[in-house]
Amino acid sequence: MKSGVESLKTEATFGNRRAGSPAFYRRLKWTLPIVVFAGTALYGWQNGWYTGSSNRSTAGLVTFQVEPRDLPITVIERGQLVSQSNLPVFCEVDDYRSDGINGTTIIWITPNGTSVSKGDLICELDESAIQAELDEQILDTEEAKSAFIQAQANLKNQDIDNQTSIEKAALDVKLAELELEMFKDPDTGSHQLALEAIERMIEDLNNEILAAEMNLKLARNDNTGIESLFKLGYAGKSELDRSVLSLLKAEGDYAAKLNKLNTQMASFQKLNNFERQMQELQLEGKLRTTTQSMKQVQLTNEAKLAQMQGILATRTEQLAKEEERLKRTQQQLANCKIYAPQDGMVAYAPPGSSRDEEISEGTPVRLRQHIFSIPNLTQMQVETSIHESSLDRIQPGLKVAVTVDAFPDRSYNGTVKSVAVLPERSYYSDTQKYKTVITIDESVFSLKPGMTAVSEVKVDYLADVNAVPIQAIVQRDGQNWLFIKLNDRVDRRAVSLGLSNDQFVVVTNGIEAGEFVVLNPDNLIDDSNPPEAPIEVIGEDPLETLVASTDGVASIN
Repeated sequence: MKSGVESLKTEATFGNRRAGSPAFYRRLKWTLPIVVFAGTALYGWQNGWYTGSSNRSTAGLVTFQVEPRDLPITVIERGQLVSQSNLPVFCEVDDYRSDGINGTTIIWITPNGTSVSKGDLICELDESAIQAELDEQILDTEEAKSAFIQAQANLKNQDIDNQTSIEKAALDVKLAELELEMFKDPDTGSHQLALEAIERMIEDLNNEILAAEMNLKLARNDNTGIESLFKLGYAGKSELDRSVLSLLKAEGDYAAKLNKLNTQMASFQKLNNFERQMQELQLEGKLRTTTQSMKQVQLTNEAKLAQMQGILATRTEQLAKEEERLKRTQQQLANCKIYAPQDGMVAYAPPGSSRDEEISEGTPVRLRQHIFSIPNLTQMQVETSIHESSLDRIQPGLKVAVTVDAFPDRSYNGTVKSVAVLPERSYYSDTQKYKTVITIDESVFSLKPGMTAVSEVKVDYLADVNAVPIQAIVQRDGQNWLFIKLNDRVDRRAVSLGLSNDQFVVVTNGIEAGEFVVLNPDNLIDDSNPPEAPIEVIGEDPLETLVASTDGVASIN
């Protein structure tokens, strides 16, 4: 059989709150003696010491008058303080060394737990290897920039050469077209003009032939007359010879004119037939050749321009890569100095694996290794766990009163931020608890991460209800009981209970306003305890604290 105290701890419940919760005992340390005696009373009741109403002495009983009151409903849980803004700081430096050290050495770091302001230098890493890499990268970048500028100039020169060559080729085509057109023009073309020139020469020759023919006739007549006079003796031999010579010249001149006419006629036929076709073919061929040449120039220009553009693109990409490496190396050098991202406290990170060393000066750190965190100590929150029995009453947005064990005289306003969907895993208990985050809605000072905090979640507020102190309730075998003082006797009464907080529980059925309930039912058991003082009901405020007096009378302060 369980003792009375064990029965109270394991079976007594008030509304939706477990009587054995840590919050219950934290708020009711002063009631433990009463609970012990109440357990003794229950044990006596089980064994037939007390079964109902009694006329026994009521001396030494502490009573409480039931009055309608407003009752705040809260859920109290303990948790730990953490920062709302806990910024982790990682190593952002690659391992530039080739000496086998896996990481970059810390050459200076501010002590663990130091308060810092945003922008303060808090850590320096060895930058010697990165500085050497930076010097080489600057030279590589300058070379890439020079090659890029040369490629730009080559592209511009090629563009100018292309324009010049294509314009020259276009000019050759245009000249060939004009030359062909000039040759073929029926009125003023070069061929027509050449024909007309020969025709004019032929006409002139015809006139000259006519003149030569007349001269020849005159010379013949003169020669005939001189011969006749020579025969008659009127002319001398010399006159005859001169007449013969003149005739021969006239005949020669006439023959020459005829030959020249034949030649011009032949030239005219040649020019009008063969030379015309030949020149026309040559000019048409020249036009086609210049046209094809212009196309070849265009293709060549496009190829050369594409080549120069490709070279420029390559040089541009090379320069971009080198500048990117330079910028990254410069950033790596800057990353060797780590500054505080916000106001707060430096908290070294614990070793992440067996190969990691404790954070200190001289320790190498790898890329992306967690070095420390900077929690903001002015904005804190509480991480706690809500029992599954209270989970349906806790939701984000509920107001919370937060107290810290280190500063019990202070209280902070808070709000439920989040409630986990899944319970926390535990290998040591089957109790289901859900991680809950409660933010403190005001700036705080002197609070540190890891401090124990008590969160009183304000779940509900009941107005004008009958409530009694929780130490007045006795539960056995699933039934709830109260001891009611009626004048000079005490009555045991079954009651129905509603919601509760850590001080009061709502009685939904079984008592009336104005009745007096016994707060220390243990005194009803021991007959050897004589009355030393009368029973009084003192106090009206249900939220005041119950304090036991030396004369057996309770007072509510």
